[in-house]
Amino acid sequence: MTRTAPVTATPFGTRAHRWVVCTALATAFLLLSGLSGLFGAGTAGAAVARPLPARVVVIGVPGLEWSDLDRVRTPNLWKLVDQGGAASLSTRAVPPPDRGITCPVAGWLTVSAGQRAGAPGATCAPAPAPSATPDGGASVPDWAELVAFNTTTSYRPTLGQLGQLTVDAGGKVAAVGPGAVLGAADKSGKVAKYAANVDELGDLAPYRLIVVEAGDLAETWSRTGLDQDGDPISMTGQARREAVARVDRQVGTVLDRLPPETAGDTGTPEGPDITKSPGNSGSTEGPGITKSPEPSGSSESSGITKSPEGSGSSGTTVLLGGLSDTTVAPHLHVAIARGVSPGGEPYSHGYLTAASTRQDGLVTNTDLTATAIGLLGLEAPNGVVGRAWQSGEPSSEQASEMVVNLADDDLASQVLREVRGPFFAVFVTVQILFYLLAAVAIRRGWGGSRALAATQVVATVSGAIAIATFLAQLVPWWNLPAPMAGVILTILAIACVIAGLALAGPWRAHVLGPLTVVAGITSLALLADVMTGSSLQVNAVTGYEPVTGGRFYGFSNIAFAVYSAGTILALSGVAQWLISRGRRSLALVVCGVYGLLAVVVDGWPAWGADFGGVPAFLVGVAVFLILLSGRRVSPIKLGLVGLAGVLLIGTIAVVDWLKPPSARTHLGTFVQQVLDGEAWTVIGRKFGAMIGVTVGNWSLTLLTLVALAFLFLVLNRPSQWGAPALGRAYALAPALRAGLIGALTCALIGFLMNDSGIAIPAMALTVAVPLTLTACVRALRHSPPTTPERASAPAGTTAPPAP
Repeated sequence: MTRTAPVTATPFGTRAHRWVVCTALATAFLLLSGLSGLFGAGTAGAAVARPLPARVVVIGVPGLEWSDLDRVRTPNLWKLVDQGGAASLSTRAVPPPDRGITCPVAGWLTVSAGQRAGAPGATCAPAPAPSATPDGGASVPDWAELVAFNTTTSYRPTLGQLGQLTVDAGGKVAAVGPGAVLGAADKSGKVAKYAANVDELGDLAPYRLIVVEAGDLAETWSRTGLDQDGDPISMTGQARREAVARVDRQVGTVLDRLPPETAGDTGTPEGPDITKSPGNSGSTEGPGITKSPEPSGSSESSGITKSPEGSGSSGTTVLLGGLSDTTVAPHLHVAIARGVSPGGEPYSHGYLTAASTRQDGLVTNTDLTATAIGLLGLEAPNGVVGRAWQSGEPSSEQASEMVVNLADDDLASQVLREVRGPFFAVFVTVQILFYLLAAVAIRRGWGGSRALAATQVVATVSGAIAIATFLAQLVPWWNLPAPMAGVILTILAIACVIAGLALAGPWRAHVLGPLTVVAGITSLALLADVMTGSSLQVNAVTGYEPVTGGRFYGFSNIAFAVYSAGTILALSGVAQWLISRGRRSLALVVCGVYGLLAVVVDGWPAWGADFGGVPAFLVGVAVFLILLSGRRVSPIKLGLVGLAGVLLIGTIAVVDWLKPPSARTHLGTFVQQVLDGEAWTVIGRKFGAMIGVTVGNWSLTLLTLVALAFLFLVLNRPSQWGAPALGRAYALAPALRAGLIGALTCALIGFLMNDSGIAIPAMALTVAVPLTLTACVRALRHSPPTTPERASAPAGTTAPPAP
């Protein structure tokens, strides 16, 4: 039986270890220095003068989808698209129990708070009729009940945030329609001016913020009634088209009533623009006038910031959003902006984006609140989690092309929701069947060398499936006649191409050759994707879901699992190639530098923005490097490396927090939540999600257990071929042991630190175990069988015969 020679520490290994430590520390210092410089650069332009609109009009159209728009039937909406920026709107709110949709009331309350909000009840009730006040205003019935309900949710939104900020700054607020009162009310649930329609509102010039409800879609949906299961009945196509036509006419009326813009207008609707500069405490407050920030810690600041001297007001900015669903399934909705943006430049024709999504053509409903606050010249409080809508990259597309493309994005999201469950069912089933068949080929030797060859091919394809799920986004599979078959065939075809490269080149003769190619493509593809906007992860079956997703950029938890496992295994292959040529020190330096780069990219806010992944990834890479250098892994070393990982991501998060609030990622936002005493709420929500995924997703739990059983009970035990297959692979390629243990360590810690729970080790093992099997089969085919020959007959006795 072939045995693996023990790896011992040598003076050479000690020098190499010091090289790795010094190189890693130097690289970390340089990267963090660069981070500090880059992150600090965002504050330089804070005092640059920028024009602000004289008024902001928010038009809420619950249920409006891009497929509803038509040049002939909806000319006013079409004109807005032609004159401004457009995007798909992800409506994120607190849904009713056991439903994944956003109700109209929840959509309006989310606009009010700038954070996910909801309403009590199991159904989507229409917005309540407001109670009129003698002064022409209105109040929301049962406002206290709505506030109390939302304090029990894990998001704890502050209802009335948008309206209160506007009133505190001296601006007048008007609401048109019952839903608009929910969005425009202050923290007491009241709005100063209310009208049932825009014609009753009179002159719009005095108002700083006007919130309008175009609610015909929601009203038509609410009148359809419920089916026997209590679900709302879908509108007919004709009823929907008629409701959309009425919405378009309402929007047209609002646009026609807007005060005309005057050239060079730099005044507010009620007089010249007056800003309060430091020391100008005598300025009079009024509509369009912003305050200087109070001293730090003042309870009266209300998050309001001053407008730079010289800034003025000009015209009206219109923000239109389809705030909620009016179907039994969630959808992406319409978002349009026309006029001056919070940055001072006008919204250009093209796609909108926001720092919350980093995707051209995709924004969220909480971003709408942040946009309105920015347009009012105010600073968003910490409770407002969105980021202002911005113009994306310049686009030459006509309005018709944009509408078609945005409707296609919603179609892709709908198809994704339909195929994701069945895809994972097929994926898990095929993986488990493959492990069972491979166990027979390895343990029993059935099929001989041909079975081994087939096992290696299938294992290589299987190891490439994970990255193929992301690369499949390069093909519009959702437009195929049979999307489920289309996505499976697309993923399988890409995986076969990757496996073909792995098995066809000169590296195929090496034990870790195919493993290195597949793992390397996995690592580099995701590294490139996350550094260029994470577009491969959006609408991927293993990526982000734009309809109700919580994040749209950086590494998703599943992408992190695939990326980290692929990176560590690829490094083990590179290290083995260098070590076999007598370059162990170079192998340690190369693996240390790339490993640290991969970890930093995972946590860097501009790229991976992954909080929980950094400590897990750093520990996994460190375990790999320690074992590769011939040293032992001790609990003390693990603890120190884990502490270093926490300090690294903590430093990155704090540096991100030092940026202006509007420029922070969720890393800096978490630091602010810690300072505000909300950390345990966030951690509790994440922990609950982790437990829910682990307990509720039994298929991924089963896949994880089967993969681990195959690794340790099949590959790591003697078989019909003699010595354990894993032992033979270790003997021919010792770096595999370090890489596999490092990848498994990363997956385990990632499981404990991320809200995706069991999905992280399940996807990491989907990469690690098949590729390890590929190496094991190659090792079995490289070395002769070690099955002992049949024992000879027992020797005869030499004792004298009995008398």
